[in-house]
Amino acid sequence: MPEVQVGDIAPEFALIGTGNQTYAVRGFVGSPVVLAFYPDDFSPVCTTQLRAYSASIDDFTSLGAVMLGISPQSLNSHESFAQRLGIVFPLLCDRDREVARQYGVLGPLGFYRRSVFVLDRQQRVVYRHVSRAGLTFRSSDELLQAVKMTIDDPDEGGSPPAG
Repeated sequence: MPEVQVGDIAPEFALIGTGNQTYAVRGFVGSPVVLAFYPDDFSPVCTTQLRAYSASIDDFTSLGAVMLGISPQSLNSHESFAQRLGIVFPLLCDRDREVARQYGVLGPLGFYRRSVFVLDRQQRVVYRHVSRAGLTFRSSDELLQAVKMTIDDPDEGGSPPAG
């Protein structure tokens, strides 16, 4: 399946997430959305990444943006991970990896690639980064800059930082 590219309309999905809620990407039309695909709850890099994003959540929400974490673990794992680490944004369960397939972020053997997409208010992808190694992650500042560009550009057709 082809990878989602900058300029594409984000594929629709609905997944169960923390708080035992279902989150549908189309439910956030009108707000910028940051989709953070991560390989595994409790792994060292994922822990550091999601803590960093959680620490910056006020900056994202002040811009009207929604942050969603997505990985293939169970709801129980996500709830424990969020509670233990103080993650304050929803973590969604992609157990069958279908959403990862839709976005083109599955690596060898079906493992998640650490990836981030920023969607504008009309759900168009304005920023994309898919890691090949997964040992590092995109900073909150870089993602905030991409979100700001969706707000600063009246047509939301500007050129956010390359990802």
